[in-house]
Amino acid sequence: MKLIISEQAANWYETEMELHRGDSLQFFIRYGGYSNVKAGLSLGIQKNEPQNAGVSTTINEITYFIEEDDLWYFDDFDLHVQYNSKQNEPEFVLMKNQA
Repeated sequence: MKLIISEQAANWYETEMELHRGDSLQFFIRYGGYSNVKAGLSLGIQKNEPQNAGVSTTINEITYFIEEDDLWYFDDFDLHVQYNSKQNEPEFVLMKNQA
């Protein structure tokens, strides 16, 4: 599984969540919300330090990650976090991974 974040989405998180060099942003599984992957579950985000990151990427010295315990949610998908200019916010796109 891969975590891919566009530069525009990263810039939005930096501004809106007041992220600074050395900070970390976690994508986690939560009950409720909408998902086309698993009924009754969706993705949440929070500033948090990784404990046991299963996947991570760093942009502008900020670490974006998903904990190992949450990787089951993605099965054979990669998480692409893209910026939606019409909504003026990031959006999550799950794409079947190629590997």
